[in-house]
Amino acid sequence: MDFRERLFDLRRQAGLSQEELANLVGVTRQAVQKWESGTSRPDMDNLVSLAEYFNVSLDYLIAGREPTSPSAPTIINNYYNEEAPAHYEYKSKRTLFGLPLVHINCGFSRNHWARGIIAIGNVATGFVALGGIAFGLFTLGGIGVGLLLALGAISIGAVSIGGIAVGLLVWGGIALGWLAVGGMSLGVYAAGGAAVGSQVAVGAAAASQRLAIGMDAEGAQAILVPLEGLKPLQLAKACAAIDAACAGAPGFVPWLLKLFL
Repeated sequence: MDFRERLFDLRRQAGLSQEELANLVGVTRQAVQKWESGTSRPDMDNLVSLAEYFNVSLDYLIAGREPTSPSAPTIINNYYNEEAPAHYEYKSKRTLFGLPLVHINCGFSRNHWARGIIAIGNVATGFVALGGIAFGLFTLGGIGVGLLLALGAISIGAVSIGGIAVGLLVWGGIALGWLAVGGMSLGVYAAGGAAVGSQVAVGAAAASQRLAIGMDAEGAQAILVPLEGLKPLQLAKACAAIDAACAGAPGFVPWLLKLFL
């Protein structure tokens, strides 16, 4: 067995793709592909990184002598050298559905991908995901995509909070959803600075096919709000109109819209 075959076996036993191994070492996927095909060999710095990652000696990696166990269920790697960017990775020994309970994979200059039940990384995928780009059930990231809850500069989820938010219940500078609240909001029920709702819109500028309430309101039923606000009787009528327009919606929907009055 020569070097390329040993590298291939070590990578497969560790459950890594060529791209994942390339990210860990700080090279391109094409470089790893060339190593395994035998068209090129890694330099000494990369050989040291590979040996440390797979927990084998350089003698074994290069010449096949003094073999040690290539499997390392718990991985804690720190790389600080001129060629490879600063990088930290941790995988817990415990797994669930084939994924580590915790996977942390962070580094500079490259998109290190963390995949686990709890995932933290430049790119993170997990039940709970935190990262620059995050995908999961609950997410927090610059870009967050979550089945239940997403928080981020750009967020997409059932409950979504962010600068730009898209989902079922959304809050954001720009909000698009069934119930949307934001500087600019668009939805079935919408509230904010500028609100457009098919059923109800409440905002400084509001437009709706059914009920619009605002300083500038346009809709089948429009209630204009003066600068000094609504008087008690006017407020009561506006609240009653919201209750009527939200008939069949969950109770928190009219309650939230009334807050904007």
